[in-house]
Amino acid sequence: MVRGRVEVKRIENKVNRQVTFSKRRGGLLKKAHELSVLCDVQVALIIFSSSGKLYEFSSDVMEKIIERYNRCKHNILGNDRPEESTQIWSQEITKLRSKYESLLRTHRHLLGEDLGEMSVKELQMLEIQLEGALSATRQRKTQITTEQMEELRRKERQLGDINKKLKVEAEGHEFKGFQDLLLNSDARALLSSHTVDCDFGRFLQIGFQQQYEQGEGSLVLKSNVGCDQWRI
Repeated sequence: MVRGRVEVKRIENKVNRQVTFSKRRGGLLKKAHELSVLCDVQVALIIFSSSGKLYEFSSDVMEKIIERYNRCKHNILGNDRPEESTQIWSQEITKLRSKYESLLRTHRHLLGEDLGEMSVKELQMLEIQLEGALSATRQRKTQITTEQMEELRRKERQLGDINKKLKVEAEGHEFKGFQDLLLNSDARALLSSHTVDCDFGRFLQIGFQQQYEQGEGSLVLKSNVGCDQWRI
């Protein structure tokens, strides 16, 4: 079914007009957003309702878009009328020079210079600005100092852990060395206890020799193999 063309004219019913405005306003803002995203363009939309309420959408800062619009408009007008373009640029230069001088004067005031020409109210405002800047500076200084202290504490804990680990390893090496020393001492003592203390005399006798001596009622067998004597 083909939809008929709707005649575009003012809606007389106030309620219907407000409902239509709300619906179409939302659709228009949505379309403006979609256009800025899909096509990567700058879009600025300004709507004033019948009651004077403002509705707006901008893909960037609204002031920047309006400023760009004014520059483009002035350039278009300047191409048709060079005299007006020169006048516009002259006004722009004057405005920028005035802004520069104001900033330079404010900078001197913040440094404590050229205060004689300032009124009491201006001095009070300058004092408030300086106090705010001083407070922000102190807060930032305290924040940096706290962060540095936390970093130093963290490094101190890391060094403490490393020191404990090295101490445990050193104690382990010392205990192992002490065990090796005890084992070596025990081995030397064991070897010295098994050494045979024999006196073979001043002559080396090669071979096996036996001698019998007459004792009291018995014979004594003597051999050159060892130092013991066997009684028969």
